[in-house]
Amino acid sequence: MDETVAEYIRRTVLKIPRDEIKTMLEKWGLLSETQLQTINFRQIKESISQDVVQLCEENSVDIKQAAVLDIIYNHVYPNKRVWCVYQMKKTGEEAEFFDLTDFKKKFKGRLRSALKNVTINFREYEDNAIWIRIAWGTPYTKPNQYKPSYVVYHSQTPYVFISASVLKSNLPLLCQALVLASNYHDIREMELRSHSLNSLKDIVFKRYSQNFQTHYPRPLQERNVAPKSADLRIIQENRNEKERIERVNREVFGDGPQPKLEFAQYKLETMFKSDPQMDVLDKKEPFRCLVKFSSPHLLESLKSLAPAGMADAPISPLLTCIPQKARNYFKIREKKHFFPESFVSP
Repeated sequence: MDETVAEYIRRTVLKIPRDEIKTMLEKWGLLSETQLQTINFRQIKESISQDVVQLCEENSVDIKQAAVLDIIYNHVYPNKRVWCVYQMKKTGEEAEFFDLTDFKKKFKGRLRSALKNVTINFREYEDNAIWIRIAWGTPYTKPNQYKPSYVVYHSQTPYVFISASVLKSNLPLLCQALVLASNYHDIREMELRSHSLNSLKDIVFKRYSQNFQTHYPRPLQERNVAPKSADLRIIQENRNEKERIERVNREVFGDGPQPKLEFAQYKLETMFKSDPQMDVLDKKEPFRCLVKFSSPHLLESLKSLAPAGMADAPISPLLTCIPQKARNYFKIREKKHFFPESFVSP
């Protein structure tokens, strides 16, 4: 076995949590049950990785086989990467039978016709998701196995999830291969990104709304006990306001968990206005600024603002429309013809 393959396997095993190494090696299937029994999985990870490499040498594992273990790891831990959502389009609405063998052949043929030094692996999962791993090289260098690109394509949908690690020089070629292999005619980025691959799927497949619970919280009257010395009019007013906030918040967000996004970015472009006679502004260039909201779980954070008294209800549609519009990158510009002094959401 080549030394570079051995080193790659060693590093891949070291990424896996020790308690999960055996399970992932079993999913990999390159080592027999007898070989796995010879490994002491309670020793330090460095020693485990060395034992795995030795067994792989006995089996003459090559780089394409080794890359499958990396796919298994990334499938279990997809949140280690940033994912971008792309949508493909057809000229007609006709449905076509999907042939995985034909898809693989066309995809590999398109990439290899433009770039000889490339390693391509496929692995199909139960939810019709095809995981594709591409290690890119150049005409003069071997593929870099430590910086692969990942693509997740659901065969019955027009949506593709591509890891943000793809170089700009390789992205057009990758998109061409996807469009050709899947029999579509166009592909575009949806301006939707996140570490959480499952949340991105929930948004574009409209699955997040199905998680809403059918019951509502107990009425506030059952939970709030007014102090004897309190003014009942104030208590009632506060209770009514809390009920209004809960109702509005439920209408906007629902009762179920929100898709997990880490940020939302807004680019604002507007013009300063001044009296033409005063000529305060020498340049007529637009004013631009960038606003970025970030959180470990942005939508849940937004959902909690109004009940916590940190924002008025309802929250701005520019923030709450993220799942419905399936994007977290926005550009806000002025309406130039009809309402010159107002801003419009994208």
